[in-house]
Amino acid sequence: MITNDDGIHAPGLQALVRVLVATDQYRVWVCAPDSDNSAARTPSDCTSLGISTALFPSVPDLVLSGINMGSNCGLHIAYSGTAAGAREAFIHGVPSVAISYEWIEGTSNINYFTLAAEACLPMISAIFVEIKNKTYPKECFLNVNLPANMLNHKHYKDRSIKELRPVPMGFKLTKQGNSIMKTGWKQVSSNSQKTTIDPSSVAMKSDAKAGSQEPLLFKMELKGSQVETDGTDFGALQEGYITVTPLGALTNADTDCHTFLKQWLPGVVECTT
Repeated sequence: MITNDDGIHAPGLQALVRVLVATDQYRVWVCAPDSDNSAARTPSDCTSLGISTALFPSVPDLVLSGINMGSNCGLHIAYSGTAAGAREAFIHGVPSVAISYEWIEGTSNINYFTLAAEACLPMISAIFVEIKNKTYPKECFLNVNLPANMLNHKHYKDRSIKELRPVPMGFKLTKQGNSIMKTGWKQVSSNSQKTTIDPSSVAMKSDAKAGSQEPLLFKMELKGSQVETDGTDFGALQEGYITVTPLGALTNADTDCHTFLKQWLPGVVECTT
């Protein structure tokens, strides 16, 4: 079953469906939002419906969430609708994979979604083998990111031959890093927005007592980035690899936090007495 957060008409989902159907190996079901719902609950709702047997005759063997227009690495995974769609299936015991393509404005084009889907076929096929053999791990779901330049992404070296064989299987197992894009907000006028609300803009009503009924408009601005590269999803993606990151549903804090809170919490009780 395929879902996503960019909407059922998104090029990434359509490319993935076309490529899977063209293999004539899979029965493909789709349950996706009717419009873009990035960072919203709808992708997980679609997964919940799709695996419930209320919509389809049986529980799908595998849930694929994507292909998202934009990578989902590092701390961005926390509010990724693509990851949420896969996580929902994982929570209910259904193997799942979140798939994202690193879309770069001015460089990427729609045809790259087809290349991205085709590059994922060996992995999807291998997952089905493990599912059939009942050997696929139940302790995680996969978060896959594909690099922007799908025509020249990293290849792997077949150790059985002496030369580098250009096979489109440059997969690299990674861990989730702490990378995040740092943003700020700038107030803009409705004239500067030309009455069109940018997806990275928000509006709020101003105080009526201040004598103005005009909404206040704010536009998100990129301020910089915090990047962790060593062995992480974002770092390997920037090197040109297709990154495969196992994820779980729990978000436990570091041990140091537990150590501090173990000493701090009794004091909270004492302060309230």
